[in-house]
Amino acid sequence: MPAFGQLVIGPAGSGKSTFCQLVSEHCETVKRRVHVVNLDPAAEEFFYPCSVDIRDLVSLDDVMEELQLGPNGGLVYCIEYLVDHLDWLEDELSEVVGSTGSGDEYVLFDLPGQIELFSHRDLLKRLVSFLQQTFDYRICCVYIMDSQFVTDVNKFLSGCLVGLSSMVQLELPHVSILSKCDLVRPRGAIEDFLEAGPREIASTLSSIPSGSGFQKFASLNRALGDLLEDYGMVTFLPLDPTEEESVSDLLSQIDHAIQYGEDLEPKEPRDPDMEPGPDARGGNATD
Repeated sequence: MPAFGQLVIGPAGSGKSTFCQLVSEHCETVKRRVHVVNLDPAAEEFFYPCSVDIRDLVSLDDVMEELQLGPNGGLVYCIEYLVDHLDWLEDELSEVVGSTGSGDEYVLFDLPGQIELFSHRDLLKRLVSFLQQTFDYRICCVYIMDSQFVTDVNKFLSGCLVGLSSMVQLELPHVSILSKCDLVRPRGAIEDFLEAGPREIASTLSSIPSGSGFQKFASLNRALGDLLEDYGMVTFLPLDPTEEESVSDLLSQIDHAIQYGEDLEPKEPRDPDMEPGPDARGGNATD
């Protein structure tokens, strides 16, 4: 039986760990088993139960000190080190979900925010290939972008292109999420912005003169808007952490993308005419 997982990516500070926390808490509420794997060596504290932690394998501080690297280079090196030592991850995951799945194992992989890890390097692609081959994982890439990007059209289009780049690079089912929607005022601004569509959003840039190269940039903006809207490549779903239904709806979308639950055996419905009791299992107590 396959295992299931989410590869949670996005720019630094976009709310990836918060998303993992919300999903973990929601699953606990509905009595659904989920594990969270921290693959961010720069993380300092968690608000979710961490089943596997990359910091047990490699220390970002040690890497920066010994190799004289900055934070960004150190993080990239740590992920490279992880990919070169996947036997460690295999042992850790085997203890969490087992070497063969029962069909309901569900793991969230919380990644660091270095864009190059998922935009043009093959590190995460190699990680995904390992998970698929070793544990038969069905994985959805969850791309998180801060909803504050909707206040700046340039940032929004840039975020869309980063999401598109990760989609092409990783070749996985892809769900894009706008996080922190509870912080945007007025509350309906997110829906109005997304309903406008990328083409209309990009057209607002074309109405602003930008020097002698205005026409070239206007054409580029129109082309980007057409690409995103005509092919429906990047469509964002809003996440409001203050609303439980928002988390539930997003999780349903992700589950559908990886067909979670379709391989599980259906439970026998309880006979409504039977009195509830220890032997009321939808059949005869002597069966």
